[in-house]
Amino acid sequence: MTTRRLMLACALAASLGAGTACRQDMHDAPRFDPLEKSDFYADRRSARPLIDGTVARGQLRANDAYYTGKENGTPLATLPEGITLDKALLERGQSRFNVYCAPCHSQTGEGDGMVVRRGYKQPPSFHDPRLRAQPLGYFYDVMTRGFGQMPDYAAQIQPKDRWAVAAYLRALQLSQHATVEDVPAEERGNLDKPAESHAKPAAGQKEGSAAHE
Repeated sequence: MTTRRLMLACALAASLGAGTACRQDMHDAPRFDPLEKSDFYADRRSARPLIDGTVARGQLRANDAYYTGKENGTPLATLPEGITLDKALLERGQSRFNVYCAPCHSQTGEGDGMVVRRGYKQPPSFHDPRLRAQPLGYFYDVMTRGFGQMPDYAAQIQPKDRWAVAAYLRALQLSQHATVEDVPAEERGNLDKPAESHAKPAAGQKEGSAAHE
């Protein structure tokens, strides 16, 4: 064998050896795979238990009333500290209610939403005396943990939005059982006014003309 061929053979052997070593290092990476046994710890578990009292970043929930809807095990009757009842809260609650609740409960809260009309079990009406008597914290708790056939919506609706929905539910219940006395005095004159028609005139028809003209 010539010197040139000998050098090429040595270089090839060296490259093959290096490639094998690199591949082996990648197979035996210095880490644990999920549920892999460890000889380092006495219990042989590579996944170590969390230290008592450990809280994930951003998951400290020191205000039990805010996050559970209860105080000393009793549902809150009012909004918790940190939640202000205003128009913005009710509008947010209406928005989240129409997205997540109305498919079953309907936008009026009667319990005859589109999902129910297609065969799903009908939930009780929010205007039932039993539910009208429930405190706000009850509705928050049901959204958080579910109830009966209703699954929980903790993943879909964040805590603040759950309170917004609960507040809107109370407004929705009031709207179906309100009296004239509940309407501000300066607005009562509008109750007798006919509803404005928003229908657009047909093509070629003047606005305000009758359809048969």
